[in-house]
Amino acid sequence: MKIVIAGAFAIGRHLARLLSRDHEDITLIDSDADRLSKIGSDYDLLTMEASPTSIKALREAGVGHADLFIAVTPDESQNMTACMLAKGMGAVKTVAKIDNAEYVEPDLKEFFANLGISSLIYPEMLAAEDINNGLKMSWVRQRWNVHGGALVMLGIKLRQSCEILDRPLRELCGPDDPYHIVAIKRNGETIIPGGNDSLHTYDLAFFMTTKQYIPYIRKIVGKENYVDVKNVMIMGGGATAVRAVKTMPDYMNVKIVETDEERCEQLNDIIDNENVLVIHGDGRDLDLLNEEGIKGTQAFVALTDNSETNILACLTAKRMGVRKTVAMVENIDYISMAASLDIGTIINKKAIAASHIYQMMLDANVHNVRFLMTVNADVAEFVPVEGARVTRRDVRDLGLPSGVTIGGLVRNGKGMLVSGNTRICAGDSVMVFCNGLNIKNVEKLFV
Repeated sequence: MKIVIAGAFAIGRHLARLLSRDHEDITLIDSDADRLSKIGSDYDLLTMEASPTSIKALREAGVGHADLFIAVTPDESQNMTACMLAKGMGAVKTVAKIDNAEYVEPDLKEFFANLGISSLIYPEMLAAEDINNGLKMSWVRQRWNVHGGALVMLGIKLRQSCEILDRPLRELCGPDDPYHIVAIKRNGETIIPGGNDSLHTYDLAFFMTTKQYIPYIRKIVGKENYVDVKNVMIMGGGATAVRAVKTMPDYMNVKIVETDEERCEQLNDIIDNENVLVIHGDGRDLDLLNEEGIKGTQAFVALTDNSETNILACLTAKRMGVRKTVAMVENIDYISMAASLDIGTIINKKAIAASHIYQMMLDANVHNVRFLMTVNADVAEFVPVEGARVTRRDVRDLGLPSGVTIGGLVRNGKGMLVSGNTRICAGDSVMVFCNGLNIKNVEKLFV
């Protein structure tokens, strides 16, 4: 597959590294040589120093026969222009990163497609969705829904109150049990568990279950004492905070703490919601936090542009009694550290955006792809076609590669867990967890 990426900024570099795992034909264009040099020489791709909107440069990059053109510079207009040019020159699919929430309205999809932009990516909106998913279930580190929640993956940090510790999984996760353990993160290592493995204190365990059994999962992991989130404090009033607040449930009360007085005035104009209070101050100020009632707050969300600040602020909030913390960590090098410090939910916009773009390069009918940075693994929702290899045998006889497990599927709108006796059918939505193996190898089973 021929892929051209315009913009060697954070998302572009991360995406280039992610796609280079699959040994595709990748060209990365940017007008700044220093940014291109940050990609490193260890990745199999071509870099080109040029403007992403230069027709000459696009031709030299081979856009005319590109399967996918991705524009992810910080300039929304440049991204859209580059996509229009690339599509006009013959690119099959184009993706533009944008900053305007108005553009992602569903009724505008056809309009932009006619302009030559196949898909729009708004990272702040994607991040806000992840934040709100975490806040709705305060006891869960990560939540991933399939078909509106017919099937659910829950990442849960296990404490001593968990009822299912130190028992072989074969005793816990049989064909008739309401959950499967699809992955375990332990001491920096990701484990795709077998029947002889067991759960330990402080594991980050990923449960696959169906919606009706979520209360049961909450009970057996000992999280019933976690109160539901009603009061939220957000540090940082940027675009991600605005999108999160605008899409939060009505029952949540929010305080946004922002250091810039002018931005506070803007936030008061942008957010017309009586449940939202904007406070001018520093979210690291302990006196301010106490004054604003952090002890009565169930969730603290740190969304400043500084990863270190967000991590430290969440640690402080935890020590002050806040159970649920969310930190935006844009520096990939800090993610493992943040996870080891027991920060809580970690948000990385570049990884979220890259996951949504990544699915466009797959040939199978892939509805959703997520790269789980905390466990260095991919989760994908595949839909097999008629006659696909995965539909010809029971799951136990498929010979799945090492590091791959099928957690569940959705058939005719109903979520089902998968056992060795399950026969997958064409049209099922199948949830696949991949560790240490690029997802393109798994894709071959579904086409």
